[in-house]
Amino acid sequence: MQRCPCVFILGLLAALSLPAQRSSSGDIAAILQKQTQELFDALIPGTASIWDTYLDPDVSISTEDGELFRKPEMISQIKPFPAGISGHIKVTDFHVTVHGSVAVATHIEDESENYHGHQLHCQYRTTDTWVQSSAGWRLLASQVLALRTDPPSINLPAKQAEAYVGRYSLTPEISYEIRLKDGHLEGQQTGRKPEALRAEAPDVLFVPGKPRYRMIIQRDAAGRITGFAERREAWDLVWTRI
Repeated sequence: MQRCPCVFILGLLAALSLPAQRSSSGDIAAILQKQTQELFDALIPGTASIWDTYLDPDVSISTEDGELFRKPEMISQIKPFPAGISGHIKVTDFHVTVHGSVAVATHIEDESENYHGHQLHCQYRTTDTWVQSSAGWRLLASQVLALRTDPPSINLPAKQAEAYVGRYSLTPEISYEIRLKDGHLEGQQTGRKPEALRAEAPDVLFVPGKPRYRMIIQRDAAGRITGFAERREAWDLVWTRI
């Protein structure tokens, strides 16, 4: 029995009306993680062609040093590491959010480096914006932040630790008390919980878990403690000893 032509045409139209299959978020995440790892694998040997392939012509890259690179500037930085320096970078903690033809990825780069026989370890948090083109997914923007860790601490002589004990004033309403508890330094700001204090060096204190901050003990010409500077990078809040 012959099939009615109209049935065939209706079936064809129905098939054409179905939405085209698209890559799932998981597929896109796998592609982008693979491409991201390829970019970092290309840094040590200085394979600039990988970066040339995956960077969008209008890419904007903000480095951990605060510099802003466009594509030509970024590619010019990709050169083999000099003699005596080697290592590898592993992309971890990779997460992607897809918005149509745009995907935002965040990940950590875990870097191990051998610098003339000395072992170094660094980590960075990067947020990337990828855009889908006819050639595939291309990197449109990237921002890199260096992840900080607490510095090594030293044990202070008891007499020196005791010298820091006291109250320090930022304003008439805000003070900070340094005290000894069970032989260890502890600090507490007005209205906040107590926090442990450690010494990075003589007269340089820090709070574990707050690697951006240092407390720089200040002294007068006779060596008496007059206060401390709460330093975040190059900015100081000066607390005066009461």
